[in-house]
Amino acid sequence: MTATLLLFASFCTSISAADAAPERLVIGTWNIEWFFDHDQSDNKSELAKKLSAPSEKDWRWRITETAKVVAAINPTVLALQEIENEKVVQDLARELRDVHKQDYKVAFIQGRDTYTEQDVALIYKSGLVHQERRNQTDAMYESKHYYNLSKHLFATFQWTHAGETHEITLCNVHLRAGTRGEEPRLRQCRLINYWIQPHIKKQENVIVLGDINTLCECHSYTLDKDLAVLCGKKAEEQIGDLIDLHPQLKKAKRATHMIGTQFDHILISPELLHDSDNQFDLSFRSIERRKDLVLRGKQDEDHYNIYYEIEENERDISDHYPVIATFEIK
Repeated sequence: MTATLLLFASFCTSISAADAAPERLVIGTWNIEWFFDHDQSDNKSELAKKLSAPSEKDWRWRITETAKVVAAINPTVLALQEIENEKVVQDLARELRDVHKQDYKVAFIQGRDTYTEQDVALIYKSGLVHQERRNQTDAMYESKHYYNLSKHLFATFQWTHAGETHEITLCNVHLRAGTRGEEPRLRQCRLINYWIQPHIKKQENVIVLGDINTLCECHSYTLDKDLAVLCGKKAEEQIGDLIDLHPQLKKAKRATHMIGTQFDHILISPELLHDSDNQFDLSFRSIERRKDLVLRGKQDEDHYNIYYEIEENERDISDHYPVIATFEIK
């Protein structure tokens, strides 16, 4: 597979830049854990077949319960990980429209993870004007300094308010996992930071979010670790290219996975952190982790291996918890 620089782009046919900004922009990330339907005819890997919904009834349950979580959050944009394909996210969007009266569109470009067949997507209410996947150049590949992302999605959103257009470049990622993935994950973070540099230099609004799969805790990561590299930190106290919002959560509410790890993060450019006094601009207001929406009864003890054998009223919706950030134009 060539590493030649390729941009897989899709432009919206409607003029989404004309979309009026909502009162609040609610932007979140959620790994919804093996969101694979019961139809295995389009699955090639044994792992994907094993962890797909075993029946149409089970898939119907996944759609119903997942939509309840999303509807309760009511996001403007939600980054999703571990989805099978565009079709399953369209199933979710249809449930949100028909049952919860929330109208969402889907942004998706096929990724390259052939082992798990997992991918990423966005559901959004308004504002999308562009989406693309990115790859490193041949020279970057040969340097071994970077590592391609098999599943990611860049999207540009624009909203208007008081005659001005406000834009966000958003990157939804799902990085390499575990201790074996630590070295390639570090190089993936270096690549993402390289990609966002032109936006940062222009002082644009940037959000990188998703399942970082970091093994670090947000209050103690060091400069040689993945989160610091992703944020572009050069010194211990320096504000980097991106700011991790996770430390703004109370320590007891920082875990985003049922085993207690902080895998899922929302990182923002400095321009989004503070409100300017002399102009309308987008600014961060709050962050929350919604574990309460995902757990059903007691936390599953063997969630991964017996997921669909657990009683429905006790079955947790995902092993990850949604992380949600709220922004306002002020």
